[in-house]
Amino acid sequence: HASELDVRKIEWRRVLDMNDRSLRDIAIALGGTANGFPRQTGFDITVASEIMAVLCLSKDLKDLKSNLAKMTIGYRRDMTPIFAEDMEATGAMTVLLKNALSPNLVQTLENNPAFIHGGPFANIAHGCNSVLATQKSLKVADYVVTEAGFG
Repeated sequence: HASELDVRKIEWRRVLDMNDRSLRDIAIALGGTANGFPRQTGFDITVASEIMAVLCLSKDLKDLKSNLAKMTIGYRRDMTPIFAEDMEATGAMTVLLKNALSPNLVQTLENNPAFIHGGPFANIAHGCNSVLATQKSLKVADYVVTEAGFG
């Protein structure tokens, strides 16, 4: 599976927890054959990554694992997609995100409870907090206010 991946057609970009616009579009592997094939790629900020969107839209651990498995990693030379499950990466990603799936209950400065979870960021598909945070909030409150993204 991994050997079939065309390194020039990798869809996943690297992510950072900081925004540096100069890293959005970079050339890598320019140091000779030992560094791989030169190609153009870039960095996204973590909250804008597809994995963050999958985390925020997953209903439970089983759903998270299923959604991660379906993510397109890149393409073969014949342009057929390679998914995370093809790379046998789904289990490892699920384990890394297992604890991140639980929303955080915090207290505001006004002493009100608030669920904080996910990456409410305009670059991700839904631009709001996680489905789980909203569902948990609705179980414990008469009304819920949630952030909505741009769009």
